[in-house]
Amino acid sequence: MREPNVIGDWQEYEDEYAGLRVRVHGLEEAEPPRGRDDAAEGLTYFRFRVTVENRASEPVDIHFEDGQLDIRTGPDGVSAFLDWRNSQFIEGFDLYPLRRATAVLYAAGADTSLTRVDIQIHLKADDEWTGRYLWSGDMSLPVGSAESGVRCEGAVESLVGQVSNFLREEAEQGPG
Repeated sequence: MREPNVIGDWQEYEDEYAGLRVRVHGLEEAEPPRGRDDAAEGLTYFRFRVTVENRASEPVDIHFEDGQLDIRTGPDGVSAFLDWRNSQFIEGFDLYPLRRATAVLYAAGADTSLTRVDIQIHLKADDEWTGRYLWSGDMSLPVGSAESGVRCEGAVESLVGQVSNFLREEAEQGPG
C-alpha cells in the first residue's frame, strides 16, 4: 500500500524518469494577487507550491497545468476550488540538470475542511505521463512544522501527525 507524502517531502521518480523529483510545499492561507474569484465567495483561499527538480544528466521538458492536479479537503475529500486565473503553472519548460521549476497555485475551500488537504499531482515529462503522487497536509499546524523537517509532536491527531507516526513506527520495526 502506498502512503501519501507529507506536504514538504520530495518524491523521487524511478525508471525512465530517474533523477527527476517533485514536491508540494509552502501550504499556507493566502489571498490571490489578482483578487478573489466570485466562484470562491465564502471560501478560504490558500496557496501552495509544486517544485520539480532535475538531477539527471539530460534536460527534461516539464509540463504542469490545472488539469494535472486534484485538490481535496476535509475528511470527505471535497474538491477544492482551483483559481487557475491567479495560479502560475509550468507549461513546456526545458528543465536542465541541477535546476528547478516552481508553480505557485491558489485554491479555496471551506474553512472547516482545511484541517486536511490532499493534493494529487500527475506531471508530464517529455510529453509522457509520470506517476501520480499524493501529498497530505493540515493548515491548522504551526508554520514550518512539515517544511523544516521538524515534525510537530502536538499534531498526533492531525493527518500529518498520523502519517509521521506511521513512518516512524515502520522505521523502528526495520525491514522484514
